[in-house]
Amino acid sequence: MLFVVLAVCFIIRMPVSFSMLAASITYYLLAAPDKVGQVFTVITGNMFSNYTMLAAPLFIFMANVLNEGEVTDKLFSFCNGLLGRLKGGTAQVNVFISLIFSGMTGSAIADASGIGLMEIEQMKKEGYDPEFSCAITAASATIGPIFPPSIPMVIYAMLSGASVGKLFMGGMVPGVLLAVLLMIYVAYISHKRNYPAGVVMTLRQFGKATIIAFPALFTVILLLGGIYTGVCTPTEAGAIASAYALLISLLIYRTLGLKKLIGIIRKSAANTAALALLCGTSMLFSYIISLEQVPAAVATVVTGITDNKYIFLFVVNIVFLLLGCVLDVSTIQLVFVPMVLPLVKAFGIDLVHFGVVICLNMMIGLSTPPFGMLLFIVAGLGKTRIAGVIREILPMVLIMIGLLFLVTYVPDIILFIPNTFM
Repeated sequence: MLFVVLAVCFIIRMPVSFSMLAASITYYLLAAPDKVGQVFTVITGNMFSNYTMLAAPLFIFMANVLNEGEVTDKLFSFCNGLLGRLKGGTAQVNVFISLIFSGMTGSAIADASGIGLMEIEQMKKEGYDPEFSCAITAASATIGPIFPPSIPMVIYAMLSGASVGKLFMGGMVPGVLLAVLLMIYVAYISHKRNYPAGVVMTLRQFGKATIIAFPALFTVILLLGGIYTGVCTPTEAGAIASAYALLISLLIYRTLGLKKLIGIIRKSAANTAALALLCGTSMLFSYIISLEQVPAAVATVVTGITDNKYIFLFVVNIVFLLLGCVLDVSTIQLVFVPMVLPLVKAFGIDLVHFGVVICLNMMIGLSTPPFGMLLFIVAGLGKTRIAGVIREILPMVLIMIGLLFLVTYVPDIILFIPNTFM
């Protein structure tokens, strides 16, 4: 009944957050009517105990400040000067920034809901199709948790005993490869649809743009430096960067007044409320899936299919891709990964190799139609129909899946750097 109600809600086009909430409440009314109060407990308990999740509203606020304070224009002016000669320069910037910028929180969702808002608005302003703008933002957001630092990799290291340092190093090459492949696709589609190139600048113009953009660029340095040096957590870095973005908009660029600031607060509250509702209901839905031991049943089926490690890896990849469409990363890691780790060790599969493959797989799941969470987030931020975003992201998902199977069956792509330096 859980899935029947969910399917009916999708058919009548009920928003996904309300669909998951309706399905979850139906489950409790039928299976445990005396425990309906758990709905509130599960949602609030998971939301308020997750300190890292506070990074999302902070990044939403920061992106709104940068957009309304016209700081985004200066930042993208610099990036267009850097990549301006390329066709579809701003879309290329979208991917390039994600390689560096989305690693700040180690969360694809935080990246898409934060810096992603800035990217979508800028691309729409330059005449890109809204659906493509949302799709490339969702696809590029998957890079962050692959390229270090990465919260999913830290959780995997806790579960498996693998080295966090090796996992971070192992994610470097796949992260760069994913960025390069997406940039190649952007170049192809930009020529096909005649998307605009960025502004081609002279050296003097680029130098001036760099000076003007430096206060904005320092936001990235502040975020990356704080996290990479261990001075602050992603959430703390988000708070510091938000305050800094507010200061430069008010005092340096002087493009933000009281009226705009009140509008930013209202807009950020609305965006955060929508995101919180989506995340909260997905946590409740994932809790019920875990409670009913659906992942355990899937694991039993998978482990009973084959004793060949290559077939095993293929089946695990397919199952994880499917699970990633409907479950959050934490649930998959905490419920499903421990069940397959004994088999991973028995097959002699390197734990670092398997960990990076699984993290990449789960990030792809977040962008995989029809239920990938990133799709709904970027569609909501871009005020775009989800069907259009799905249509645009399908080729990118195929590219990511191709990379997934490449790194699955060529382990040295992942293991070369950690084996060389550690």
